Amino acid sequence: MYDIIIIGAGTAGIAAYKEAVKYTQNILIVNDGHWDTTCARVGCMPSKVLISMANRMYDIQHADEVALKVKSTIDTSNVMSHVRQLRDRFTAATIKDVNSWPDAHKISGKASFKNKNTIFVNDQEYQAKSFIIAVGSTPTFEQKWKDELGDRLITSDQVFELETLPKSIAVIGSGVIAIELAQAMHRLGVDTTVFARSRKVGALTSPHLQELAQQTLSKEFNIKFEVLPESVSKTLDGVNIQFIEDGQPQNINVEYLLVATGRRSYLNTLHLENIDDSFNDLKTLPVDPKTKQLADFPIFIIGDALTNTPLQHEAANEGRGAVHNCLNYPQIKNIKTLTPLGIVFSSPEMATAGRSYKQLKQQNIDFITGFVSYEKQGRAIVLGKNKGAIEVYIDKTTRKILGAELFVDSAEHMAHLLSWMIHQEVTLDDVLDQAYYHPTLEEGLRTAFKHARRQLNNA
Repeated sequence: MYDIIIIGAGTAGIAAYKEAVKYTQNILIVNDGHWDTTCARVGCMPSKVLISMANRMYDIQHADEVALKVKSTIDTSNVMSHVRQLRDRFTAATIKDVNSWPDAHKISGKASFKNKNTIFVNDQEYQAKSFIIAVGSTPTFEQKWKDELGDRLITSDQVFELETLPKSIAVIGSGVIAIELAQAMHRLGVDTTVFARSRKVGALTSPHLQELAQQTLSKEFNIKFEVLPESVSKTLDGVNIQFIEDGQPQNINVEYLLVATGRRSYLNTLHLENIDDSFNDLKTLPVDPKTKQLADFPIFIIGDALTNTPLQHEAANEGRGAVHNCLNYPQIKNIKTLTPLGIVFSSPEMATAGRSYKQLKQQNIDFITGFVSYEKQGRAIVLGKNKGAIEVYIDKTTRKILGAELFVDSAEHMAHLLSWMIHQEVTLDDVLDQAYYHPTLEEGLRTAFKHARRQLNNA
């Protein structure tokens, strides 16, 4: 019997294995499919390669924003091969690490539970004192659409396998993945149409910033808000999409249909009902959000398998924490919660640090919003990136920074600073006593903080 069996070798599972092997050699990690991570293979990394090239091309084509005139022809024929070359470089590092693990510690195959301490893999039984489930997730799509369109319907798992950039593409969805990929495709010269169920784009919850993001992004590329396809059909060279817009039937032809409407967990492959009959409904699984424990069993579900924050750093943190709960069971602890930090690599970037506007409202927190527009912010004008705005949320009583939402260039960097501030529980007065170099985008943060201070001091 093993001390721990880890099911899944993505970010969470690999982090768990690396932590567990420090304390015991009596471990097994089981994986079905690639021995690398969603992030490296089909997620964070290849998408950022594509976005980087798209933004570089956009900046060249819009050099007039900084008074430059450019005469050039941009060849995009190597874009997709470059994405795969760098993707393979990133995944190779992970696979090299996995290959260095003892063969006795790992097995390829699909796992399913026989009972609370036994799993089947390749028709063999394996038992453990505790389990870490890190099976991850997969993109969702309409199966009837897939049956009709075949390889003309793609998800984020297949988009990076395209040999060359398509001439046209339709994207279903307006969340994080959809917006990132749609804008990148558009900037690379692909005729891109987005179908959005709602009016929301990305992950911003502030009504003002959300509206600003909708206006800004829809000016750049075609987003059909509150419009979804009525039907799709395969053509000789692509996809025909039928839809209704402004009450009128419409249709377009595109080479590919990219579905980016969310992901579903692989938990349904594990036969958890063999542990407890009540576990046949995955929507009601009794998993403690703080310890990640499944009911009162020595079983912990981590990473994208069951989460509201499908983020690489969160998955790795849960993997390490779950190991200690396994080894110390039944004495378990809350897995350390990181200060929330989410980033959307759109342009301008979107980010949330700490608690979002929506969360603060739902929790009935009494807070002040400090605001700054970047349309007239000095450094942003110099860069030709003067779009968007930032909101910071300050507790009225303690004057501590509770959270922030950003829709500006370089939001990824400022969101980190804000997340660290929130973790340190600094007050508005503390942060305004710090240095702000001139001219920088960070000066805009100071403007937002000052706006909040004026409101608090006049209250």
